Amino acid sequence: MDIQRTGTRKRKIIKLTVGLVLGGLALTAATIGLRQLKPAAPGVEFSTLWPDTVKRGPMIREVHGLGTLVPEDTMLITATTDGRVERILVKPGTPVKADSVVMILSSPELQTALLDAEFALKAARADYKNLEVTLHKTLLDLRSTAAQTSADYNTAKLESDRDTALAKENLLANTDAKISQVKAQQLGAKYEIDKERLQINDAAEQAQLEAQKVKIDQLAGEYELKKQQVDQLKVRAGFEGMLQSVPPPMTPVEEGLKVAAGTPLGKVAQPSHLKAELKIAETQIKDVVIGQLAVIDTRLAGGGSNGLIEGHVSRIEQSIVNGTVTVDVALKGALPPGSRPDLSVDGTIQLQKLDDVVYVGKPVYGQENATVTLFKIEPDGKYANKVKVTFGVQSVNTIEVKEGLKVGDRVILSDMSQFDQYDRIKLN
Repeated sequence: MDIQRTGTRKRKIIKLTVGLVLGGLALTAATIGLRQLKPAAPGVEFSTLWPDTVKRGPMIREVHGLGTLVPEDTMLITATTDGRVERILVKPGTPVKADSVVMILSSPELQTALLDAEFALKAARADYKNLEVTLHKTLLDLRSTAAQTSADYNTAKLESDRDTALAKENLLANTDAKISQVKAQQLGAKYEIDKERLQINDAAEQAQLEAQKVKIDQLAGEYELKKQQVDQLKVRAGFEGMLQSVPPPMTPVEEGLKVAAGTPLGKVAQPSHLKAELKIAETQIKDVVIGQLAVIDTRLAGGGSNGLIEGHVSRIEQSIVNGTVTVDVALKGALPPGSRPDLSVDGTIQLQKLDDVVYVGKPVYGQENATVTLFKIEPDGKYANKVKVTFGVQSVNTIEVKEGLKVGDRVILSDMSQFDQYDRIKLN
């Protein structure tokens, strides 16, 4: 007879349950453990990185800007009157003298105005001559009248004296003698008037001639102005130097182009007297002042020159254009061979010399007075760990280290943004 084992099944169920619970707990613990594990350090090829070592010593603060060489002395050639470009005699890049004719304009309207002014002047001068003749004839008439009046007065006075004497001898009636006296007095008064007319005539004649002279001078001035304008259709350089085309966005001058008075036609510059115009970022301009030393790299070498020119800041533009400020640098010393206006240059302005600071090369994303994260290379050079670094003042290629690094530390200055999620990288 078989005996039923009732406790065996129950014990198996308990063992299975306990096993499942323990397995679940182990799996949970393993999952949590895996989650807490840090990701493996990614490998980076060291030769592709830009490392640098933290140093201590003097650091020169500098700002950098791109720019061009421009002439110190320039003169813009403009049209003095409306016209059309007939011929261009001198091309840009050609040396010119002050009286060199660079182009010829045409203006039929101005030529007509010149002829009108010339004829008006000739007519005014003819009127002046005619006025002189008329006034001279009037003077002669007045003199003739005065002479005739003088003669009549003298005759009447003699007759009056005679009749008065006869009347005293009772040889002539007193009435006739008085008539002779009245006639003589009348002619005497008329003679005085004629003499006064002669005196006044001189002043009147002078006034009329002066008025006509003023008209002639006015017309002569208009004629000379038109003549100068016609002469200025031959556009001259007006300045000794190198002829240049008008800078953009001005319209280039071509034959057949109609221009208005004041239109720029060209520019003359002295290529031997150049300065550098640098574009400095508005965020870096605050420490730039007039007189600071600067070095201009013309990217030209040869003829005993390394292409570098020393200078100093001579002018700082007040306005900001496209995020930059224009800074003029006066150059000193001989220019490298090949230097010419509009040549592209690099400029570095020395702001300040710091004697004893901790500094490092400027990282890709390093900014002045900012805190950033960099990868510091371990002493064995196999790994690099992320550290926070606080920067101070910056220069073109270096930046001051305030906190986070010490002298001798090696850091990676390259763009490491793709490893932001890692605290450590392996250097291969």
